[in-house]
Amino acid sequence: MKTTTKTWLVLGLSVGVLLIVMLLSLRFGADQVRTATVWQALTASKTTTLNQQIIRHIRVPRVLGAALIGAALAGSGALMQAVTRNPLADSGLLGINAGAGLMLTLCLAFWPHLSTLQTTGWAVVGVAVSAGLIFMISTARHVQLDPTILVLAGIAISSLLTAISEGLALVLQLKQDLAFWYFGGLGAVSWSQLNLLGPGLVVGLLLTLLLAPQLNLAYLTDDNAQSLGKSLPLLRGLALVCAVILSGISVALVGTISFVGLMIPHMSCWLVGASYRYSMPLTLILGATLTVGADLIARLVNPPHETPFGIIISLIGVPCFIYLARKESTTA
Repeated sequence: MKTTTKTWLVLGLSVGVLLIVMLLSLRFGADQVRTATVWQALTASKTTTLNQQIIRHIRVPRVLGAALIGAALAGSGALMQAVTRNPLADSGLLGINAGAGLMLTLCLAFWPHLSTLQTTGWAVVGVAVSAGLIFMISTARHVQLDPTILVLAGIAISSLLTAISEGLALVLQLKQDLAFWYFGGLGAVSWSQLNLLGPGLVVGLLLTLLLAPQLNLAYLTDDNAQSLGKSLPLLRGLALVCAVILSGISVALVGTISFVGLMIPHMSCWLVGASYRYSMPLTLILGATLTVGADLIARLVNPPHETPFGIIISLIGVPCFIYLARKESTTA
């Protein structure tokens, strides 16, 4: 009973913090506005001032997009860690996002007039192909996934795909156009993009929550899971599909962002325990809070210019990665 009460308390506080950070992100930026102006922009039937228009048509979709993408990246990382049994797994660190980057480079180079939905579809295909290559290499001589081989395969595939992307960008003079995806940013998120891609993210997040109560079974052997009447291959397959969808859409919207999926699941486990039934909802909330907060900091560092928020997340994520790597090496 005490554990359940603590879990609900942590979840409630996390939702409150997320709402506060979102409100601050709506109020502060290149131009600071009053809280009353934010409220009027959110509740009025029509926007009557420039600040209200900026809030409703620029900042609101940006904040909602940041929250959805943060939740997607964190949920994808949690799924990857469960499926691979690797506490350092993350779609960016394992190289899966590099597949989306390559497909985006190819689309920009050869099919520049593709719609946002078509480009995102190709990004998801790129994520699926790179994930397939990585897992195929990791299981070439093993029935079970080897976390060490998985990381090495991810580094190799990521280096290869990134080299191809950068080579194409250099030859075709696309470096400046692709800088957005290399550093990550939310400046281009709009209502039209959210209307197209938001439903895909929401469906992926809902599927993630539905899979969460079963994810702890992924740490069992196939025989033990089968004795309980559970199918681990089916569970892993569904989890990977969700991770691919969430990663692909996120990369297409904001670029290659690492460390969100690495840090947040560990923080959630520390707060509410290792059961994914409780930690997954908190993971999604904390992931949303991190990206919204990082985007707010990125806009306040050097106004009116924007610092790529991927850099802010990396400044937080690198020390966390070093700590987790040292922790795993001492416990191994």
